[in-house]
Amino acid sequence: MRFADYPKYKPSGVDWLGDVPEHWEVRRLKYSASINDEALPETTDPAYEMSYIDISSVDATLGIVAREEMSFEDAPSRARRVVRNGDTIVSTVRTYLQAIAPIRDTAPNTIVSTGFAVVRPRRVSPEFMAYALREPGFVEAIVARSVGVSYPAVNAAEIGTLPIPLPTDDEQRAIADFLDRETAKIDTLVAKKRLLIERLKEKRTALISRTVTRGLPPDAARAASLDPHPKLKPSGIDWLGDVPEHWTITKGRFAGTLLGSMAITEDNISEDEEGTPYAKVDDLNYVDSTLLLNTTKLSVSGVASRRRRMLLFPKRGAAIFTNKVVIADGPYLFDSNLMGWEISHRADLKFMAYCLMARRLDDLADVSSVPQINNKHINPAHFPGPPLSEQRAIADFLDGETAKIDDMVAKVEAAIDRLQEYRSALITAAVTGKIDVRGLNGADAAGTMTA
Repeated sequence: MRFADYPKYKPSGVDWLGDVPEHWEVRRLKYSASINDEALPETTDPAYEMSYIDISSVDATLGIVAREEMSFEDAPSRARRVVRNGDTIVSTVRTYLQAIAPIRDTAPNTIVSTGFAVVRPRRVSPEFMAYALREPGFVEAIVARSVGVSYPAVNAAEIGTLPIPLPTDDEQRAIADFLDRETAKIDTLVAKKRLLIERLKEKRTALISRTVTRGLPPDAARAASLDPHPKLKPSGIDWLGDVPEHWTITKGRFAGTLLGSMAITEDNISEDEEGTPYAKVDDLNYVDSTLLLNTTKLSVSGVASRRRRMLLFPKRGAAIFTNKVVIADGPYLFDSNLMGWEISHRADLKFMAYCLMARRLDDLADVSSVPQINNKHINPAHFPGPPLSEQRAIADFLDGETAKIDDMVAKVEAAIDRLQEYRSALITAAVTGKIDVRGLNGADAAGTMTA
């Protein structure tokens, strides 16, 4: 079915709302809700146990995704805002993250960061208000009013000046019920697709690990004129297990030379493409399934670098757990959060990249405190050593097979994006009155928006 329009509309006087149903009101939020009513005093018992929610604990779509249990004396100074069921928290710092979430069925000791505005409904349905504050037009209005470049923020009082539409009480409940049902269906579909992505990524990882430790599958081996069923021998290395009998095992120090970053002054770093390419951890995220680093956002002027056949990968921090390994075949410089590994001509560069991914950076790293990798982790590590021609055949095979998996992942991610876009559009249409959901029950609700 197609969703119906309301019989009559009127101009709301608000750009992002457009026309609203004729009988609706439009009022500033502060006339329907209060903001930041409660806070923990500094005299709070140091032993008071709280369930703390920070900005990073809120996802724009999923809502609250994490909590941290702590005592008042151990809590950060920003852990002060008291929330109650029915409130909605709206991030006032780093507003581009769109960290907005309803508070439902929460523990009485739930405390949120002072980086949130806690909006408490007074003359509006809590459920409807939660959707109205997550309506994309309202969110964009918050972001537009934020001040600052690297850490944009908005005053909580200014959020109260923003208008929201106000249907009748019965309509507010009907809209909230409708959106609860429909967004739950969408979220279930998205969760299934995310699970599919995880399984595809697991399949990709297993494929790489199996191939660099056992060799090509029989059909691929025959196509490459290799023995499809080579005899195996114990490698004596846990992560390798049994390997083909004709392979050698080599240590990292013999496969290549580890390179440290150069000390580069900030004055020499720019976005000028004429300088020497300067790689940072973020650049690794934009490398496709070819693994080849083709470009960097920054370059360095006045500092030359010779061409190298090297692998780049994170050497410290949480980035290690992404297991990102890329090929930088050229005159690259890189910052101190990356490690370079110049691979010997006796080994295939891409094969060694796949070996490092199979070995896993986080398994190699010292994760006792701040995760980090250095020479003592790579140099003594053991890696498989097929003949060079076989290394190239394995790399070519993995290029093709991982590209297929990556293509499937991209298609599923695109489907998730479309579902998320529809979710946002549905919230907008219902909250702003572009569709009339009165009288719809769960069975009737699966419709098509006409607006």
